[in-house]
Amino acid sequence: MKIELTVNGRKQTGEVDASTRLIDLLRMQLGLVSVKEGCGAGECGACTVLLDDDAVCSCIVPAVQAAGHEITTVEGLEADGELDVIQQAFLDCDAVQCGFCTPGMIMSAKALLIKNQNPSRDEIKTALAGNICRCTGYIPIVNAVETAAERMRGGKEE
Repeated sequence: MKIELTVNGRKQTGEVDASTRLIDLLRMQLGLVSVKEGCGAGECGACTVLLDDDAVCSCIVPAVQAAGHEITTVEGLEADGELDVIQQAFLDCDAVQCGFCTPGMIMSAKALLIKNQNPSRDEIKTALAGNICRCTGYIPIVNAVETAAERMRGGKEE
């Protein structure tokens, strides 16, 4: 069946069946390879995207459930050649190592900061709890989200 959805601000059409997962539509049909498949069971967060500004694991969301909705991937965060404040904070805080988990971490952070631009460290940790990173030890990632939040509120650059 054909579905229509908005991906990174653009209307898109996909050809899916009942077993097509959102990750497969995004990667195979739309070429959005920032969406990584780690576990295929919604446990690692590598495939996290925003569905109407809520973080979801695209490996367990049927593509048909995205019909008529807004999907945002990390590719959709950059605007006019400028990285999103969260992407820049990840770079500035050395929160990127191998990079496999990074898009999912950034999308989980984005979902949090859309709803709460002044999160506590505990709120950040809770928002990122569904994302696994085997490289950084999480401290630089939490620091990056704190930095992004500060910058979004108009605070000084660190």
